[in-house]
Amino acid sequence: MTNSVVYGEEEVRCIEREREALLRFKASIVDRYAMLSSWTTPDCCQWEGIRCSNLTNHILMLDLHGEFHYEITFNFYIEFMSKRFISGEIHKSLMELRQLEYLNLSSNYFRDINIPEFLGSLSNLRYLIFHHVLQHLDLSGNDLEGNIPIQLGNLTQLQHLALNGNDLEGNIPSQLGNLSNLQELYIGNGGSLKIDDGGQWLSNLISLTHLYLSSISNLYRSHTWLQMIAKLPKLRELSLRNCSLSDHFLLSSRPSEFNFSTSLSVLDLSENTFMSPMIFQWVSNFTPNLVELQLYSNLLEGSISNHFGLVIMNSLQHLYLDHNLFKGGDLKSFMNICTLQSLDMGGNSFNQDLPSILHNLSTACARYSLQELDLRFSQINGSLSDFSIFTSLKILHLAGNHLTGKIPEGCILPSRLESLSIEFNFLEGRIPKLFGNTCTLRSLDMSDNMLSGEFSMIIQHLSGCAKNLLQHLKLGGNNINGTFPNLSRFSTLKILDLSENQLSGKIPEGSKLPSQLESLSIGSNTLEGGIPKSFGNLCSLRLLDISNNSLSEEFPLIAHHLFGCARNSLEILYLSMNKINGTLPDLSIFSSLQSLNLNGNKLNGEFPNNIQFPHQLEALYMQSNSLKGVLTDYHFANMSKLLSLDLSDNSLLALTFTQNWVPPFQLRGVILRSCILGPTFPNWLQTQNEFKDLDISNAKILDKVPKWFWTKLALQKWVSMNISCNGLYGIIPYFPTKNPYSSLILGSNQFEGPIPPFLRSSTLLDLSKNKFSGSLSFLCVGNSVEILYQLDLSNNKLSGKIPDCWSHFKSLAYLDLSQNQLSGKIPSSMGFLIELQALLLRNNNLTDDIPFSLMSCTKLVMIDIAENNLSGSIPIWVGSKLGNLQYLSLRMNHLHGSLPLQICYLRNIQLLDLSLNNLSGRIPKCIKKFTSMAEKTSSREGHWYRVETIHFYGYQWYNLNAFLMWKGSQQIFKNNGLLLLKSIDLSSNYFSEEIPEEFEILFELVSLNLSRNNLIGKIPSNIGKLTSLEFLDISRNQLVGSIPASLTQIDRLSVLDLSHNHLVGKIPEGTQLQSFSASSYEDNLNLCGPPLDKLCIYEVPSKEPRDEIHEDDYSFFNREFYISMSLGFIISFWIVFGLILFRSSGS
Repeated sequence: MTNSVVYGEEEVRCIEREREALLRFKASIVDRYAMLSSWTTPDCCQWEGIRCSNLTNHILMLDLHGEFHYEITFNFYIEFMSKRFISGEIHKSLMELRQLEYLNLSSNYFRDINIPEFLGSLSNLRYLIFHHVLQHLDLSGNDLEGNIPIQLGNLTQLQHLALNGNDLEGNIPSQLGNLSNLQELYIGNGGSLKIDDGGQWLSNLISLTHLYLSSISNLYRSHTWLQMIAKLPKLRELSLRNCSLSDHFLLSSRPSEFNFSTSLSVLDLSENTFMSPMIFQWVSNFTPNLVELQLYSNLLEGSISNHFGLVIMNSLQHLYLDHNLFKGGDLKSFMNICTLQSLDMGGNSFNQDLPSILHNLSTACARYSLQELDLRFSQINGSLSDFSIFTSLKILHLAGNHLTGKIPEGCILPSRLESLSIEFNFLEGRIPKLFGNTCTLRSLDMSDNMLSGEFSMIIQHLSGCAKNLLQHLKLGGNNINGTFPNLSRFSTLKILDLSENQLSGKIPEGSKLPSQLESLSIGSNTLEGGIPKSFGNLCSLRLLDISNNSLSEEFPLIAHHLFGCARNSLEILYLSMNKINGTLPDLSIFSSLQSLNLNGNKLNGEFPNNIQFPHQLEALYMQSNSLKGVLTDYHFANMSKLLSLDLSDNSLLALTFTQNWVPPFQLRGVILRSCILGPTFPNWLQTQNEFKDLDISNAKILDKVPKWFWTKLALQKWVSMNISCNGLYGIIPYFPTKNPYSSLILGSNQFEGPIPPFLRSSTLLDLSKNKFSGSLSFLCVGNSVEILYQLDLSNNKLSGKIPDCWSHFKSLAYLDLSQNQLSGKIPSSMGFLIELQALLLRNNNLTDDIPFSLMSCTKLVMIDIAENNLSGSIPIWVGSKLGNLQYLSLRMNHLHGSLPLQICYLRNIQLLDLSLNNLSGRIPKCIKKFTSMAEKTSSREGHWYRVETIHFYGYQWYNLNAFLMWKGSQQIFKNNGLLLLKSIDLSSNYFSEEIPEEFEILFELVSLNLSRNNLIGKIPSNIGKLTSLEFLDISRNQLVGSIPASLTQIDRLSVLDLSHNHLVGKIPEGTQLQSFSASSYEDNLNLCGPPLDKLCIYEVPSKEPRDEIHEDDYSFFNREFYISMSLGFIISFWIVFGLILFRSSGS
């Protein structure tokens, strides 16, 4: 019996109770992609994703799966992206759908919530029907958390259960064994799931055909679960990926325990730790009818017996062995599989030339059957060879190897080849004509090589029969030159990549492109002018990238040229890093535009009040322009799909919204650095619940941070947040959470009070230049290993001792606690920081010796413990163990003793500051081993460390700052300024003996300060070899002799101080030395000549003209004169003295 209602003239089949349930479900959903836009009509059976029963009108199916598709090139460039998803919460109103058989919410964004227990709850009898009817449940790919509800075991009619792609934990409930009708089960691939009771419940799943158990952490401890799986009579596909299985697991099993069904055709054992080829024998014993075997990302190596290929694996068609340890000669083992169609051996270490590889591949019958061959990133060298022997080959991947030289003109490709990718090699010259004669060729990728020649010649060589089917042509990252040619002959071309070449000139106004072209990438060339109108007539164009060129047209004109039919299809427009000027036009006419990048141009003028952006726009990037004016609610009114917004570094651009404005979007990236958001804290951020990247630094916000912001932060995971360089203040509240963060940068504000412990759960934490007070005890709360890689707490009011709990921070690469009020010893547990590269404890009240344990921190690049109260001597191990040190500052402490000879092992040292201590002895001559001070430093940006977390794997950069006494005051050197600085400061100590002549070898030395010591002897005669020297201070010593004439050779010298010594003679003449003030030479024994007022004795001033006096004569006169004066004085003295004695005796 069916129920229906007539609504107007239409018959409505939908049951009202179920329609109301769906509307309550919709109310809890964030639907930025309008997937539920049809959910407004009376008949819910007509809504998207809904299917109702023709008999009962009950809802049977709810399918709201999301879609994510990215096509990314090897340079990590997104070419196409299509995505639809919903987010929010899974509302319990779905329990009203009592006849539901199929529920698919996969690939959506239900982040950080648990799987709802109501999906399997038996707490109320009216829900029992719903649970027993449901046949298909897919919640995969949603970042769901928590345990798998045991109530799912009540869904006894379930045929498909997919929970993979989440972050689930705990034991897989044995109640899933009740699902005897289950045909497909997908669990794992994230989180930390385990299997309990040896997996006995698996044997009950007698209908199972597909079993996916990925990342189950305890499978290797037992064989019981495998015995249960072997009993499943209908199993066709089994995946045990990333389950820590190894050779030991195989050796400890007995063949008699297993008897897999002959139906098993696909087996995936990838991402485990198998090493021996015995895995193939093991597999073939239990699963003789395999069609597909995946063993990628193991540790397999060695040759396989021919018996494996000829007899046992006689059904195998697809074999995936990429990312193992096979050598080139091992390929022969697999070529006797006469049924083999696909072979993936990429990511191995063949270390062999390509002709030898091809010989190994052509030794047996598989060369006739092979259709797809993947040898990417396998350390293959040599030149490109003839592949024509592989008569069935359709797809060939050789990317990321070491292929070199020109491609031979006679290089013949297989006659059926459809796709050739040889990108990321070192091939030179031109593309041979024979490539253009491969009539089946659809995709050619030769990007990131060293190909050269004019693009027009390449087009000519490819204009054979290949032009008729060629769809993808990727030649980016080469040395191809010339102008932009006519490409209309390639009628089927859809993707063209010519980025990172040497194309130049203007794009001709009459340029003709294939009518089917979807993606055009010509970024990173030297193209000029603007975009021709013909580009706007490409009705299929989805991506246009002309970034990083020299386009100089006004943006309104560029937009106007794209106003043809391309405005309806264009999804991605990248014009960043050009010289495009003008104001912003109304872009809403580009109805399909999803991503717009205008970063780094010269856009200027007031932001128009009346323009709007395309309603489909998901990413808007306009940083580093000269835009000004005010952005309001109106500009964003229709942008419900916006995900990323970057308007940073437009310092005159303000974002001013009404007080209670609720944006229509949920942003993941909010990058508004150096815009005007203040003075009050932006209240609209309270509505944003999904942001992963927030940068509102230097935004002129002068306000107390509201509590809702900290609450929102405490609930987030893996967020990058930068709110530095504002006038933010207040006390950060305490939260018990320990969610991980990517980076938290709060520096240069006015925050105060204690530091709450939840902030330390970040890979990067910067709280510098605030007013935080209290101790560092927050670092020691709990005993878990922390993910912190970079910690900067400098320039605060922190006090007390540095805690001794650094063994929990073994990933730490950068630590800055300088400019605080910390006291006590440097804790010995810092020796556990074996990844530490920078240790900055400057300007505190630290005492005692430098701890011996720091010798374990062998990756240290910088140590700055200046301006403390450290005592003891400089440890020998500083030189012998810390060979990576570039910057060492122990200035202004109480260190004593001599400078250890091992200090000379610091070959990479660029800054050595030991001033203002009590060091004594001689300066060692082995300083000549400071080779970094004798060589030019190649330009680089910052330093880096590797980050490995479950969320991110890659490299993080940081910059170092160093303080140095420079031109009479303490100055800070940063980034490139620090890179170029090479300095030695040993001033204000008690060093004695002579200045080592070996200083003369340090040619790139910029600053040398040896003042205020007890140095004796002469200034090294060849000191003028230090031509890079800008600062030289050797004052207040006991140096003797004359100033070396070579000093005049240093033309960069801007600071010189030789005062307070025992120097004599004439100051050498030279423009540089005479430019310094007299104070640079004062208080010496007998210096003369400019800039001193004291003239050398042979220079007598005269206002009258005089005859030339020869130097020899002048010298003789002086000598005679002084001899006469001396004799006269002696004779007169004794006469007078004798008279006095005579008178005294007479008296």
